[in-house]
Amino acid sequence: MLHDFSKDEFDIVIQAGQSNADGTGFGTAKTPYVPKETVWYLNQDFTVTRAAESVAGNGIRGDFSLAFADCYLADGRLAPGRKLLILRTAVGGTGFADHRWGPTEDLYLQMLEMTRTALTLNSANRLVAFLWHQGETDACAGADRDTHCANLHRLFTGVQEAFSCRELPFIAGDFVPQWNAANSRATAPVLAAIREVCHACEKGAFVETDGLISNAQAGVNPEDTIHFCRQALYELGQRYYAAFASLC
Repeated sequence: MLHDFSKDEFDIVIQAGQSNADGTGFGTAKTPYVPKETVWYLNQDFTVTRAAESVAGNGIRGDFSLAFADCYLADGRLAPGRKLLILRTAVGGTGFADHRWGPTEDLYLQMLEMTRTALTLNSANRLVAFLWHQGETDACAGADRDTHCANLHRLFTGVQEAFSCRELPFIAGDFVPQWNAANSRATAPVLAAIREVCHACEKGAFVETDGLISNAQAGVNPEDTIHFCRQALYELGQRYYAAFASLC
């Protein structure tokens, strides 16, 4: 029998951006996520499934929102009887430069529709956090600070305006240190822009990624320096939660 999610009350987390938000980290994890009845995904095909890591080939793909969710529950943020719904809106290899996240473009519009769907499932549903990780595509395209800042600011304020959530926390993070160090000339303007947007938000925070390693450094794929490994994604999710907790 299909579950009627209109009877559930959800705290909603938007997870958006590109591949490190979608989850492209492989390798081992010290304490793998255990699926639970209180944490769910709204997927891009608008199905609702129990939140869990996914299998890709012979590996397990990490997801930093799962570590965020575990921290959210452990901290007592979820009121009795409520559940957490993570909107999985991120798509690898996308940005503003390739016209995917602008206010009239497909991924932004899909994110809005997914959010609208989640909120209308039950009148008691509420947005609690916006988790963003993106910028690699724009850095590779040579984005300048002002352009990226304007694009990201427009994206987040558009969500705030669409859903009347002026105090929605906005959390964004730095790139994989290994990749960032090798591409610092291109990444510096983009990261400066992301920091500026986080600082300008009423409730915004930028997450540092010092010490988090790539798939290459984890021995998963020697050529993949741009993606956090699976264990690093767990640690990233914990850092995102710590930033969220500092705001709320």
